[in-house]
Amino acid sequence: MNYLAHLFLAQPNADSHYGNLLGDFRKGIALDTLSNDVSKGLENHYTVDRFTDSHTCVKQAKALFKPEHRRFAPVAIDILFDHLLITHWSRFSNISFEAFCEHSFLLLEKNLPVMPTPMQRSVSHMITHNWFADYAKFEGIGYAIQAVAKRIRFKNDFAECMQDIAANFTTLDSLFLGFFPALIDHVQQHGPECGTPSGLITL
Repeated sequence: MNYLAHLFLAQPNADSHYGNLLGDFRKGIALDTLSNDVSKGLENHYTVDRFTDSHTCVKQAKALFKPEHRRFAPVAIDILFDHLLITHWSRFSNISFEAFCEHSFLLLEKNLPVMPTPMQRSVSHMITHNWFADYAKFEGIGYAIQAVAKRIRFKNDFAECMQDIAANFTTLDSLFLGFFPALIDHVQQHGPECGTPSGLITL
């Protein structure tokens, strides 16, 4: 669900953007049919996810959620961290947030026809309704979490994760600021894609 971070860390071309989001939609995809650039983007997605899951700051963030909410904490943190990336955007990027979104959406649209149907629906909705503009507002986190909760096919209390986020927001903000620079460095040094990530270039 941390779509913005994945696009930030993708290369500034359409196939990389496609591949970097494909990791959340790859079920049923024949990997040998993907182009080299899409495949590298997909592997970059997994590089980001592996580093994120293992990072101390992220583990500390998960521990702030109540035990009964912790199974949903990774998704809630993904959504929250996209919000915090927007909040602190100027710390990490010389591009305006609006210009970055416009450019990323244009790149994603180029591959819409070949995306798996669930991805095509999600990306189309994301572009049409500009999810990232909603993520910029604190209440947008709650809307996004509620939307995910409704899609879960069993009764759940995922939406109550907002209580944990609100109660620990200052600490979660600090943990994000300790984590995200390390993630950028890791992707630049160890990621499979060559070149400067989209969020760090000048358009």
